[in-house]
Amino acid sequence: MSIERIETALRSLFINEGQRIVFWHDPEREFEDALPALNLDDVTLLRLDQEPALAVKVRLGLEDLTGRYLLYAPSEPPDPDDDWLLDMRLYSASFRADRASMLLAELGLVQLSLRSHLAERARFFANRERLERVKKLVGPDDDALDLDRKLMAVVLKSEQAEFFSLLIALFDAIPDANLEALPPAWAELEKYELTAAFWTLAAGYFGDTGETPTLKTLLIRLMVSDLGQAYRGILPEGLRHLTLTRQGTANAVVCLAQWRDSLARSPSYEALSAAVAEAIKLEPHLAAASIEDLVEVKTFLLVEKLIASRLRDRVLETLETIKPDAIQAIATQRQDGYWVASGLPDTAHAPRRALAAVYRALTTAADLFALRQTQLGGWTYPDAKAVLTAYTQTLYRYDQGYRHFCELADAAESRDWDILKSLRQRVESYYAQGFITELALAWNTHLEAGLLNQWRLDDLPNQQRFYAREVAPILAKGPDRRVFVIISDAFRYEVAQELTEQLNGRYRFDAALSAQLGVLPSHTALGMAALLPHMTLDYTDNGALRIDGRPCASLEQRSRILDAVQGVAVKADTFMAMKKDEGRAFVKPYRVVYIYHDRIDAIGDKAATEAQTFAAVRQAIDELSDLVGKIVNSLNGNHLLITADHGFLFQETPPVETDRQRLADQPPGTLTAKKRYLLGRDLPNHDAVFCGSTTMTAGAGGDLLFWVPKGASRFHFVGGSRFVHGGAMPQEIVVPVIRVQHVKDTSKAVKTRVRSVGVSVLGNNFKVTTNRHRFQLIQTEPVGERVKPVTLRIGIYAGEEPVTNVETLTFDSRSPDMNQWKKTVSLTLEGRRFDRRQLYQLILREAETGVEEARFDVTIDLAFSNDF
Repeated sequence: MSIERIETALRSLFINEGQRIVFWHDPEREFEDALPALNLDDVTLLRLDQEPALAVKVRLGLEDLTGRYLLYAPSEPPDPDDDWLLDMRLYSASFRADRASMLLAELGLVQLSLRSHLAERARFFANRERLERVKKLVGPDDDALDLDRKLMAVVLKSEQAEFFSLLIALFDAIPDANLEALPPAWAELEKYELTAAFWTLAAGYFGDTGETPTLKTLLIRLMVSDLGQAYRGILPEGLRHLTLTRQGTANAVVCLAQWRDSLARSPSYEALSAAVAEAIKLEPHLAAASIEDLVEVKTFLLVEKLIASRLRDRVLETLETIKPDAIQAIATQRQDGYWVASGLPDTAHAPRRALAAVYRALTTAADLFALRQTQLGGWTYPDAKAVLTAYTQTLYRYDQGYRHFCELADAAESRDWDILKSLRQRVESYYAQGFITELALAWNTHLEAGLLNQWRLDDLPNQQRFYAREVAPILAKGPDRRVFVIISDAFRYEVAQELTEQLNGRYRFDAALSAQLGVLPSHTALGMAALLPHMTLDYTDNGALRIDGRPCASLEQRSRILDAVQGVAVKADTFMAMKKDEGRAFVKPYRVVYIYHDRIDAIGDKAATEAQTFAAVRQAIDELSDLVGKIVNSLNGNHLLITADHGFLFQETPPVETDRQRLADQPPGTLTAKKRYLLGRDLPNHDAVFCGSTTMTAGAGGDLLFWVPKGASRFHFVGGSRFVHGGAMPQEIVVPVIRVQHVKDTSKAVKTRVRSVGVSVLGNNFKVTTNRHRFQLIQTEPVGERVKPVTLRIGIYAGEEPVTNVETLTFDSRSPDMNQWKKTVSLTLEGRRFDRRQLYQLILREAETGVEEARFDVTIDLAFSNDF
């Protein structure tokens, strides 16, 4: 050590700390020759080997009570019993100039016994950068093991020196998830003689690590113990010998939870857990495990695969008595878990999007099969109105559930997850035979009873009266009123219901869904014409439509018809491409703006793309939501109507010959022949079809008749056969009307606020007496359009540090039954001592934002020997 550093250290003692007397013992006589070179102003140097102790005592204690003295001795301090200067030593300072003593002082450590330990770590401290980094971590009361732990943190470049963080950093650095390989930093730990301390710490946290422990064996035992802690049954015998002690298991649970919780390090967990599952041959061990045994396990992706497969089997095995709430409870619990969590990335080792799709598909299928229980009275309805009322209130959910299931199954299969294949076949069969066929039979009864001859139902207005009923009354309220009408081709009722719910989830939006009786045949030209303002609707001799004597097929022709009501027609793509100022300038001259949107029909009505029909529906919902947002937010639109020309039928399974309505020849007088309808004049009656007049079903002149097949069959399969419309099934002729208003009144807007559902913890005076404790939580109301689900992260904390694993729960029940609102979270305490007099906190934080939703005081009162 240089003379300058010695002088600096001594000046600090005399000047900064105000010491009058400093003892310097130099038993190795390392600095004896440097004494003459010391330059300490106003400090007198006395050598205790040259001055009698009594003389020094008299001089410093009687003769000079203010002078500053450096007392140097080339020896160790004497024993207290032989120390004449003991009393003086007790109120004075000591100084050591050896490297270890200087380190002790520089690190601020108070335990003098650490000098030898620091000397043994001289190789580590030879680098100034390492010294500066460790200084930020060291505390004055640290012992040798604490110090080594913090040296490890510097070697591992960890911001935190807690052992779990160091262990996770080591595991994270294992190359290529190879259990036989060591992380590069392990060699540095060996270089600085820190591995023995590492295993001492590991034994302290996890118990006996064996005579020759390795990172591989430690990792295996941590993961098997984590599995065993969450496993509800008796852990398979072939795994039990790999588990840790009770205290070790508790710490393993918390440590692995922290690892999974790290966005930066979780990818290594995913890869290494797969390697461990393979190393311990996990799958055969869990062959007999039930869903209930595994439902809380998060350790391995394999468990997720097993639960998903077994939940699929449970759905298939209980079709007639399905309990969707039970399926939902398991699926939601797994969706909250690590391998499915939406906030984490989708990777090869954690295919979260596919898994989320699988679980949602399972719950959707369960709901779909449960719908049959609402049909206990059969498919008999007293009249046509009852059939369509049932469709708009309940039966549309069959179409919606089928669509959702197919979307989700496609999403899972796109990631090579084909575990839904057998269930998909049952869903397809159930939808086709259990719903479409039954609905067709019930509906055909009323069509055959004469509905086609009047085509009018109470409380279900006809589509051709749309403008007079929906648009004109708004315009009549004042010259400043403007109405936007969005017409989406093939936008059927169940899709509109989903869009309505989505719109009502937006602040200041108020959307209401109703239905109208669509024109028949339910095809684009007639449906679009019926929605325009008109006095007369007629067919020409060749079957072309006219509005008040004018053609209406093209966008330009429709704009000219809308001129009469100060209106304009525009394509949705063109409208959305307009910037805010362009859009305002465009609509300014008009009181009526018809916006034509075509996504579903454009994709579905082509053989090459009809397989993408449900994907097009999803895109249409998003596009229409954006379109409404633009009208309201950019153009100050207050009155919006969303409707369609017709609906559609779609099944994933291509139709077979039995789905074809066999006709020997087109009847004479046919003008147009499509998959679901024929149009012509003087068409004869036929037992295999429904025959009607467009005058009756659309208010259209021109004496055109039509044929539509009975049920869901087709006349032919040309041009695609899965996506069809034109017929009389409810999916085709129940045309939605969504009325959207922008709520400007602040007092009324309050009712449109969207909020997350509230959550509370059941009970009070929370006291934890075992190392694993369950808390029961409950949402405060059902989830709905304006009450959204909430996902919470829940754990017990001491200050800001968790002392348990932190778990995730989603509260999303729509049920009116409060029993369905409850959920349970299981938290495992770290294996350490807790102060029963200290208050800890059970904290609930919103998963995405980290915003604290609630906290509750918790006491932890463990009998340590019993619980660990």
